[in-house]
Amino acid sequence: MQVATQLALFLANKPGALAQVCSVLARAKINIYAISTSDTIDHSVVRLVVDEPQKALRVFEQHHMLVVENEVIMIDGANKPGSLAELARKLGDARINIEYAYCATSPKAATGLLILRPSHVAKALKVLNTK
Repeated sequence: MQVATQLALFLANKPGALAQVCSVLARAKINIYAISTSDTIDHSVVRLVVDEPQKALRVFEQHHMLVVENEVIMIDGANKPGSLAELARKLGDARINIEYAYCATSPKAATGLLILRPSHVAKALKVLNTK
């Protein structure tokens, strides 16, 4: 479990926009750990956690892409029923809001990667690190 930098990009909601983002990162040899997209009628928000966030930020700015940095918590969690429920309960009991989260795993994997944006990152990290 660690604090990570998430980059949020605002893109036109049109074919090829996500391909451009991923291609820019690939050319810069930046690896994507996690990605989430959400859309509205005319634009989308792409949230990314990458291996070199400051380099990615510079690359996006060079390509005139609107980008915002946020702190998130990156968690390698057990891929089993109830894991996310337990984590959410701990944060709720501590009165920490989960503003958003995204995760993925493979059905055969023992762990999954969760990206979590709590209302208070440092407090959430402390709560989640206590058994």
